[in-house]
Amino acid sequence: MRFRIPLLAGIFLFSLKSFSQGCCSGGSGSPIAGGASQGVLQDRQFEIGANYQYYNTDKFKSGDRDTISTIKGFNSNYLYLRLAYGLTKNLTMSVESGYFINKTQDDTIKSSGIADLILFPRYDILNRTTETRRTELTLGLGMKIPLGKYNDSTYTYTDFRGKRHYTTSPPTVQPTNGSNDFIFYGFFFRGYPLKNFRLFANALYIHKGYNPLGQKFGDYASVGLFAGKTFFKKLGVTLQIKGEWIAKMKYDKNVDMTAYYNIDPLSTGGKKVLVVPQFSFTQNNFTIYALTEIPIYQYVNRTQVVSKYQATLGISYRFFTYKNKVLNNNSNAIYICPMKCAGSESSVPGKCKECGMDLIKK
Repeated sequence: MRFRIPLLAGIFLFSLKSFSQGCCSGGSGSPIAGGASQGVLQDRQFEIGANYQYYNTDKFKSGDRDTISTIKGFNSNYLYLRLAYGLTKNLTMSVESGYFINKTQDDTIKSSGIADLILFPRYDILNRTTETRRTELTLGLGMKIPLGKYNDSTYTYTDFRGKRHYTTSPPTVQPTNGSNDFIFYGFFFRGYPLKNFRLFANALYIHKGYNPLGQKFGDYASVGLFAGKTFFKKLGVTLQIKGEWIAKMKYDKNVDMTAYYNIDPLSTGGKKVLVVPQFSFTQNNFTIYALTEIPIYQYVNRTQVVSKYQATLGISYRFFTYKNKVLNNNSNAIYICPMKCAGSESSVPGKCKECGMDLIKK
């Protein structure tokens, strides 16, 4: 059942490059845009996943109160790709990256391009399966390596000599924040196979580094609580309550952040609570899913732009690089699936090819 946990529950979700540190400040909260809420794959199992994310906002807050918009807002269109492989039954390695079709502020300042490279290994420290219950505890330690632009510039004016002048674009429209960041991750899952019901939780902490411009975007932390149920063996419905926190930005004291980069470090950092409904549909090894993040509480330091609309549509495909040795129905099998899946009998220990649970002795 391990490889169906993310598929049927539909838990390929996490925030895209967050605009939580808003107007004229900005900065990415989490660099991960998919696949954060999950355990590990099975031994020698591949996963290929991709999602498209749309973000748009013109909403501003001062503290936790709505305030007037000082600009037209922000929007982005983002593609994210994830490749993962089960190196062992307990260790999974994934390589992830994304491409911004556009990141736009005020309909005038725009950027596009590749974002970051994410190296994200995860290890199961607990994995127990019985006929009525499945428990999994996973820890991960990853790294974000910037690949895209963090100092892109925008044309401002042409002087009387005909010389064109440019200024560094705000961080909110840069494809990456330009720093090497460390990712700490935890995942806990409790599933009830007979009821097609699951409860799970994740926690993520990202320690940001300084980029070459002397900027250190605030560290990011999040906690998510999930409940999911499968209907008709193919339709997954999941509801998440997620809390996010972003620390204030730090910077080199010799750099004038307001003059050079249009950043007010005091107008950075904040916290929010979101409700995230998600639907998924699984057919064979393919899963398609859709979700939206609905903010129910947001607090920011001073005045910042905050979340308004965000939606994700994705697809995932999983397959094995080998086949389990399975006996025919007339064979004297000694290992069976606890869920009694058809065709899962085997003469050796292994995984059920239908639900992924560990085979047990008769």
